[in-house]
Amino acid sequence: MRIGMILDAPFPTDPRVRNESSALINSGNEIFLFCLSYEKEFVKREIINGINVERFYCSRITYKLSALVYSFPFYKWIMSKKIKKFINNNNLDFLHVHDLQIASSVFYANSSFNLSVTLDLHENRPEIMKFYKHVNSVIGKLFISPSKWKIAEEKYCKMANSIVVVTDLAKKELIDRIKINKDRVVVFSNSVSKTFYSDFKLDKNIINKYSDSFVLLYLGNTSRRRGLETVLKSIPEIIKSISNFKLVIVGSSSYDNELINIAKFFNISKYVDFEGWKNENLFPSYIKAAQIGISPLHSNLHHDTTYANKLFQYMSLGCPVICSDVKAQKALLESYDVGLLFESENSLDLIEKLLKLYLDEDLRMKLSENCIHAIENHLNNDVISKSLVKYYDK
Repeated sequence: MRIGMILDAPFPTDPRVRNESSALINSGNEIFLFCLSYEKEFVKREIINGINVERFYCSRITYKLSALVYSFPFYKWIMSKKIKKFINNNNLDFLHVHDLQIASSVFYANSSFNLSVTLDLHENRPEIMKFYKHVNSVIGKLFISPSKWKIAEEKYCKMANSIVVVTDLAKKELIDRIKINKDRVVVFSNSVSKTFYSDFKLDKNIINKYSDSFVLLYLGNTSRRRGLETVLKSIPEIIKSISNFKLVIVGSSSYDNELINIAKFFNISKYVDFEGWKNENLFPSYIKAAQIGISPLHSNLHHDTTYANKLFQYMSLGCPVICSDVKAQKALLESYDVGLLFESENSLDLIEKLLKLYLDEDLRMKLSENCIHAIENHLNNDVISKSLVKYYDK
């Protein structure tokens, strides 16, 4: 089958697209990927890991219009023309749309072709938008409506032949809300491919840098809802018991200045390394340098129904985790016994759980073994992808 995946972002930066494509290619399908370039000079066509990549130019101004896609139709019109060209170029059998942002463009373009469509919801976009900085700005409040995005999500879920979501909890929430047949909803979690944890090179500089530290590692976006403020507020108490403690943050967001100021306010800057965005190839080195990985998400409807990629990345290399007790993370940890939970936004509870792991090396070793077992037997991409592959095989 010739499957056309639609991604309104550059590639190859999206691991979910890579993992799904790899599984479908291995099962005998051909993948053709529509993606964007924000630069005028770019490679229009290339093959990356078996994926037939075709890029289309998108100006920064046009991309900013995507935030208004369900208020004004300009982005839909611009993108649908590009998508029609992509479909014509590749003689496709099926369309697989990555996330809600470009869904209206795809369905509009597909009215000329009537191909079957899978809508892949990477997250609960209408809910998480409520926390975006640009949505909460004066202009954002005037022109960007999460409620309109929610209406659009329900509309396109009903129009799609199938929907892909990231957790069983997301599937249940969608079925209960939209009243669609459960057989139309496939779960594909944001796990890791085997190559992430079996085919990597360690950066000795990173390993040596933290060789004398007890490292608590955070990977990913650092926006306020991710919960790092809770971690920073716990450090003054943590360092009373762990003198060589180090919080290592690999990632960034527009909230970084606030986090840096919080560290200064509590006089803990020397215990926190803001590493900024790093290439994913360096993630295994940071994980190997760490004793514990953390995901301190705030509780909301989005976080309750999704997994952070970082959880599977930590686990795949045997790094025990500490997580806030949002529903999806709680279910994962209780199912596989790979770490400890603390109450979301509760620094005192986080301190208690972190010190428990610090003082009990045997527990850390047990959790580390459970992490590796869970990934190898239940949670790597080869296992996670079976439902998606089975759907396309039908």
